Amino acid sequence: MEIRPHRIIKRKKTKKIKLGNVYVGGDSPISVQSMTNTLTTDYKATIKQIDQLQEAGADIVRVSCPDEESTKALKEITKKIKLPIVADIHFHYKRAIESAKAGAKCLRINPGNIGSEERVKEVIKAAKDYDCAIRIGVNAGSLEKKILEKYKEPCPEALIESATHNIKLLEENDFFNFKISVKSSDVFLAVKAYEGLSNLYDYPLHLGITEAGGLLTGSIKSSIGIGKLLMQGIGDTIRVSLSADPVEEVKAGFEILKALGIRSRGVQIISCPSCARQAFPVIDTVKILEKKLSHIKKPMTLSIIGCVVNGPGEASQTDIGLTGGGDGNNLLYLSGIPHNKVITEDIISKVVSLVETRAKETNN
Repeated sequence: MEIRPHRIIKRKKTKKIKLGNVYVGGDSPISVQSMTNTLTTDYKATIKQIDQLQEAGADIVRVSCPDEESTKALKEITKKIKLPIVADIHFHYKRAIESAKAGAKCLRINPGNIGSEERVKEVIKAAKDYDCAIRIGVNAGSLEKKILEKYKEPCPEALIESATHNIKLLEENDFFNFKISVKSSDVFLAVKAYEGLSNLYDYPLHLGITEAGGLLTGSIKSSIGIGKLLMQGIGDTIRVSLSADPVEEVKAGFEILKALGIRSRGVQIISCPSCARQAFPVIDTVKILEKKLSHIKKPMTLSIIGCVVNGPGEASQTDIGLTGGGDGNNLLYLSGIPHNKVITEDIISKVVSLVETRAKETNN
């Protein structure tokens, strides 16, 4: 589907950094991230999940490294996977050093938990020695004690101050290959903090609403917060944090980017909620098509509309369209042009065939 002028977002120009074979910031595509929830020490299960995330479209994967056994396993994991790994470090700076040696491409440190400036300097040295990026991961739930005492509670100013302190520390140690996040489970707090940070710096920003909730509630909260920032041109990489299968995080991330016309992957289905006018069972049809077309990676738009009120109009704007018609005479469209009629019983097979054929044609 063609992106119309009023949908174009003017993205803020930020510094470009490198995580292995993936670039973040500058003119790089906005990347989608997720995080494994397997035990890192179970490296086989972790590798399997990373492969699943890659298949779903993830560009970057974060892996928690809470202990030395995990960083040892990380060495095995990085040998077998293609995606750049971000090692998630919280309470012990030595885990960051070990992760850098083990092949991580980025070290995520939480300023409120990592410890003294001397320890942060040790992490910076390891990042330099092993060509790692760093993410300054500020979180409203774990701010530095001094900052909390100053502001009494998490607020945008507190998150920005925490980020600023650590930005200066990295800059003073001649390290600039880093990105920043200022996350909160409160949408308003997070958005305000990211907006303020974006006004102050040109370092790439990792967007997310932390601890957003389950699949439905978390996707909605994340869409509001991440979407609002992206519409302002803020953000270079995103993670939708869900209490769900990590693959769902990747799917939700791409849906946010698709909705804003920023980046597409797979089939985008435009469908009506259905009503008494529907000429075929729209809801069931869409459910089945979502499953049967999940393997398609080529960006494509598909409209599934139950009647002629909006069907032809939507079909004119999509690659493939289906409009419900009387007596089971539904009409298929290709590139907005009527193609042929299809009876209700054949809708699934015909649509799947058209989508797969178009995907093959556009790949050649």
